[in-house]
Amino acid sequence: MEEQLIAPCGMNCSLCLSYQFMQNDLNKLGFHRQYCPGCIPREKNCTHMGHKCDLLGKGKVRFCYECADFPCKILKSLDKRYRTKYHMSMIENLEFIRDNSMEKFLEKEEVKWQCPQCGAVICCHNGLCLDCSTDKLLQNKKYRWSGE
Repeated sequence: MEEQLIAPCGMNCSLCLSYQFMQNDLNKLGFHRQYCPGCIPREKNCTHMGHKCDLLGKGKVRFCYECADFPCKILKSLDKRYRTKYHMSMIENLEFIRDNSMEKFLEKEEVKWQCPQCGAVICCHNGLCLDCSTDKLLQNKKYRWSGE
């Protein structure tokens, strides 16, 4: 995992479905998803919040925790959705980075999101490893975490 793939809002873009689709070029299998290289690499600062926050939108802060209003109402709402649906917390990510370091955060993420079968990265949006579980996604293009 790379530091440039950690968005200002705390999203780890390497876990994102659109990023992983791009990495694996899955549209060649008949999917029709927009690919994304990540917020920072495509110079969007933050896809989730850049249009709602002037500091992020103009790149005045690298991470939301640098703001006096952290965590703001917008981030709390986004965080609630991601905790509920996708098993991750942007606020927890940002607090960990702030309190421990980016290096330790990336190490923790490598372990947390590693596929037990092949070692690739699990997608936070559906809980699948798109290296070895693409067949599940082909059978159900709206697949979500098991049991949901």
